[in-house]
Amino acid sequence: MLISSLVLAEHYDYLAEKFRISYAFLSRPDLADLPVGSIKLEQGVTASVQEYTTIPSHEGKYETHDRYFDIHYMVTGREVFDLAPRDALEEKIPYNAERDITIYHGPNMASQIILSQGELIVLSPEEAHMPKIIAGEPCTVKKIVLKVPVY
Repeated sequence: MLISSLVLAEHYDYLAEKFRISYAFLSRPDLADLPVGSIKLEQGVTASVQEYTTIPSHEGKYETHDRYFDIHYMVTGREVFDLAPRDALEEKIPYNAERDITIYHGPNMASQIILSQGELIVLSPEEAHMPKIIAGEPCTVKKIVLKVPVY
């Protein structure tokens, strides 16, 4: 599944080598055994192994990144993932270049998807997202977030 505008779909090559490196990493059989932390891959791609308990939506935050695509892959658990176009949101915390992140006020209406074990979502810089949200009951999640350079 790819949900995007045609403009973005034509602008980015989601099968470029840097994405193939990311997808290959996610095919490793030992993902569940990886410790929390950061792993440097080729072509500037970084994998961040995370573990946390999902949170209520009022505790979440919408974010975007300018220099990287995000690929969120669920190793275990499940979560609601809210999505909104970046240009439809009002900035809450200005861009932090060191962390490559902008935080936004939540929109009146957003798209939602539930990510479950074995599923991933690829987000461009134009797509604001609010991950980590409870899907039914709070649960522990193990997730890998890959940072893929835009250029």
